[in-house]
Amino acid sequence: MASIRLQAIARTFSTGHAAVRDVDLTIDDGEFLVLVGPSGCGKSTLLRLIAGLETPDAGRIEIGGEDVTQRPPQDRDLAMVFQSYALYPHMSVRDNLAYGLKVRGADRTTIAERVAAAAAALGLESLLDRRPAQLSGGQRQRVALGRAIVRRPRAFLLDEPLSNLDPALRAHARAELRVLHRSLAATVVYVTHDQEEAMTLGGRIAVMRDGGLEQVAPPLEIYARPANTFVARFIGAPAMTLLPAEAAGVEAPQGAVAGIRPQDVGLGDGPLRATIVLVEPRGHDSVVHLRLDRVATPLVAVVAGPVPAAGATVSVALPPDRLHLFGEDGRRMG
Repeated sequence: MASIRLQAIARTFSTGHAAVRDVDLTIDDGEFLVLVGPSGCGKSTLLRLIAGLETPDAGRIEIGGEDVTQRPPQDRDLAMVFQSYALYPHMSVRDNLAYGLKVRGADRTTIAERVAAAAAALGLESLLDRRPAQLSGGQRQRVALGRAIVRRPRAFLLDEPLSNLDPALRAHARAELRVLHRSLAATVVYVTHDQEEAMTLGGRIAVMRDGGLEQVAPPLEIYARPANTFVARFIGAPAMTLLPAEAAGVEAPQGAVAGIRPQDVGLGDGPLRATIVLVEPRGHDSVVHLRLDRVATPLVAVVAGPVPAAGATVSVALPPDRLHLFGEDGRRMG
């Protein structure tokens, strides 16, 4: 495996759109780093730049300490898994797994050993003679991962590989990926637009917007101390509510805003008054949408236990120690 280092990477398309802007990022050997952000933020372009499928207009890419900025994809020794899986439909699972080794001239014994090891690791032993059309979405996803694993590349690049799976299967596949990463001690760069997926998979998360990096940190740090209002709103579900600082009872410079996670809002005991607009039961708790008196910004709370019906007036507490303060420029204060 190998580390990956990006220095001042930039990529502008012929349309004039700056897909990636001045990105500096180091991914350690054996790290699982997740690139997350909304559609069009540049995360997939950045992955393609690492893979060599795109060439940067500026900057330097190092893999294992070597400058690979101008090297073609086949000379970077990376394995990429796409959203579509890109399996060969006319080949069996066994042949799909073996294909990459065959074209690199590996001997039959090596191919057989590596295919058997990957199949065992991913629970594919009973499927080796089937073709992709005979597999479920989750099984095809595992074959695509297995095809990458048998090559034993320097790093794995995964571009939204779980997005075609249903929610229950995605949760199971996420757990499998974490176990697999620990067993391989592999360097992984994983792209997703799903912030829940990013939080559960990444050792670190790199949040992107408009081609640039907004924050790079471990998941819990990003959740507890978002660098700016964009990260604060993007990471966490339901999203953090941002209120004028004075509305939250905070003394702050003009234009400052206070943020609070819905899970930290106290309902039924506080100095503020609000009207319940909507209640969304989720079984173990409820998402409650509120309208504060004399405040235009809607407030969201997550509440366990019984909740009054829509239209009821309730008291609300915003605990000072749970508030996040951001300046007029959107950056975190303190």
